[in-house]
This record gives sequence, C-alpha cells and structure tokens, in this order.
Amino acid sequence: MKGSMSEEATPQVGAGIRRRRRGLELTLAEVAQRTGLSVPFLSQIETNHARPSMRSLQKIADALDTTAARLFAVSDQAQRVDVVRAGEGGALAEGGGGTARPLVRGQQAIQALEFVGTHDWEREFVHRNDELLYVAEGAVEAEADGVTYRLTGGDTLYLTGGVRHRWRSVQSDSRVLVVAVADHIEQAALER
Repeated sequence: MKGSMSEEATPQVGAGIRRRRRGLELTLAEVAQRTGLSVPFLSQIETNHARPSMRSLQKIADALDTTAARLFAVSDQAQRVDVVRAGEGGALAEGGGGTARPLVRGQQAIQALEFVGTHDWEREFVHRNDELLYVAEGAVEAEADGVTYRLTGGDTLYLTGGVRHRWRSVQSDSRVLVVAVADHIEQAALER
C-alpha cells in the first residue's frame, strides 16, 4: 500500500476473482496453470493479502474469461449513491508506467475506469455492450475494427457492443476515462 491510503480505500479484487473462479468450477492450480502465476500468489490475491500488477490482473481476467473491471464490480456491493473522491480508491494495479482506478464501485449499470500514465495495447477487447473512451489529457491511439484513430485531450471514441478494439497512450502524461455499460446489463433492455 502506498501513501496514506487506508486499507478500506484500496480497491480489493480478491472476492471477485474467487467468486468468478468458483463459478467456473476452477481450482487455484488450474488458474495458476492458465496464467503462469503461482498458487500461493493467487491465494494471497484472493484473500486480499497481495495486490496484482496490471499485467497479472489481466492474465487472471483472461484465464477467467472476463475483464478486470468485471472482477472489481463483483467484489463490491452496489450502492444507490456513491462518491469516489480524487484521492480515494487507489490504483487497481500499477505497472508499465501507468495506473488504473475504478470510478464506480459495485455491480452497477455502468463501469468506469481512469487510466493515468502509460497504457499499452497488449490485447484486443470485444464487449457485449457499448463503451466510451474519453481522453481527458494527453494523447492515445485507438484501434477499432482495424482502423486507427489518434485522440487528444477532449476527444471521445464511442464503440457499440461487438466492436473489436484496443488502445494505448502515446504520451506518458495521458489521463483516459473508459465508461462502459456493464456486461450484466442486457442490451435489449437498454433499447426499450
């Protein structure tokens, strides 16, 4: 833990990982084999005694056929009103020169993450529901359905569900907000 953040303010992903792993009827050993991470380390993550790096968290999410945002969403209880202050929430994980932190807690109708610093495209995403990428500061390159877009401060990229995409920061001082309709929300319900 860094700085003066309390344990309560640090996002905890362990419960979400454990819930998803058990739902898929996987053992820690099976997840370890899929991720290349050790069983003791995975156990520490599930019990919130260790915090995974962005890379490790993505490996776990891939092994559990989900995303990091969904793992965090199912770790928290839904709230009717919730304020996440600028200094609260801490980073989901750090690594590669950047951080990411949740802006919405619990399993809500939308998910939102703030990425600060360097973010590289290691993999593509395809989500069932819509997503908005907003560049608050800096610059990013986004690729959607094979077309590359350069976005700078104030630009947005809107993606409907099913669009294959990825993005990366091209300036180390970039700050990007990603807001998505949560995957547990059925698109048909939104179209009514």
